[in-house]
Amino acid sequence: MASPAWHPRWGRTDHHVTLLQGTAEFFPALVAAMDTALSDIQLETYIFDFTGAAAEVAEALVRAAARGVRVHVVVDGVGTGRLPRHWQQAFAEAGVRLQVYSPLGPLGLLLPQRWRRLHRKLCVVDGRVLFCGGINILDDFHDPNHGPLEAPRLDFAVRVHGSLVEQASEAMEQLWWRLKAGEDARQRRLGLALADWRAARLAKLKERRAEEAGRGMRAVFLLRDNLRHRSRIERAYRRAIARARHEVIIANAYFIPGGKLRRALKHAAGRGVRVRLLLQGRYEYFMQYHAARPVYGALLAAGVEIHEYAPSFLHAKVAVIDAEGPRPWATVGSSNLDPLSLLLAREANVVVRDAGFAQELRARLVHALEHAGRPVDARSYARRPWRERLLDRIALGCMRAALWVTGNRY
Repeated sequence: MASPAWHPRWGRTDHHVTLLQGTAEFFPALVAAMDTALSDIQLETYIFDFTGAAAEVAEALVRAAARGVRVHVVVDGVGTGRLPRHWQQAFAEAGVRLQVYSPLGPLGLLLPQRWRRLHRKLCVVDGRVLFCGGINILDDFHDPNHGPLEAPRLDFAVRVHGSLVEQASEAMEQLWWRLKAGEDARQRRLGLALADWRAARLAKLKERRAEEAGRGMRAVFLLRDNLRHRSRIERAYRRAIARARHEVIIANAYFIPGGKLRRALKHAAGRGVRVRLLLQGRYEYFMQYHAARPVYGALLAAGVEIHEYAPSFLHAKVAVIDAEGPRPWATVGSSNLDPLSLLLAREANVVVRDAGFAQELRARLVHALEHAGRPVDARSYARRPWRERLLDRIALGCMRAALWVTGNRY
């Protein structure tokens, strides 16, 4: 029989989850945790940039490694370019160990297998605290493609204490050693190292759980990969939307939902649920920007409210459902609601069932909707210029063709 603190679907109730908005809140919390690290830091990110405040995170990694903490960093081979020479030297001298997930090689993205990227943003410190969300190691006022930004990106992360930290840590460790094995480690060495690490980590976690038990926040950790967890995040969204009774608010940077997710949103609106979407309002990438627009029409016709974020780039991947009802649901993570995230990339989300957390996230999203979102009017949408509609269809067609090449349907 399961213990009282365990539920088969929602996991333990020993979590404490803190919402962090933007790098102004995220980076100081991350650096503070790194500066107190005693044994190890695990970090995964799509983009590791060294401009502005992002350099403070790099400096914290160097400080930790220099005092003997094991520091493992994994970056994506598309999102992160070659590290600046200064930082290569600083990492090497301090002992920061870095691996690149799926380097492009000479043919770059011409090979479809290279379209499967590491998009999750995770950090675990000493097996006791997890950071998860959509925020890269990238200053909110800087964009690698567009330069300085007048206003910060809108994005979120969470800091988590509790038993799900172990799940995240183990997933990151397995990826690290898989990449390491691909470079130079023999399988026997891999198995021994992983077994030793697990034993030490479990001992530490047992000591921590007595402190963390009873904090009362129910949360689960969801991974998306191309093996065992191909559709966990999308299914979690669809189930939560299907159970919504009052309100659904989604903020998502690249929103190109598949048929099942679109139907879930339309059905929710049809039964009287207020559905509000906060989506990307500024041009960032051709395909993601234009391929999203063709889905607006059917959603608007069904009564879904769409707002486009105006002040800066929207990078959030969050949602909150029935925050003030008896079954609040909220998620913060790295997964966009588009085929690249839901069918190809490695992603990670934390889902929380806690009224206080859901209401805080809701308050921040409502503020963004009301003060920074431009409502999309159905009549104006229908009258948009033919050239714009043509670009929308071309982008969506290109995305579907790319998915067909990979053997996926969406």
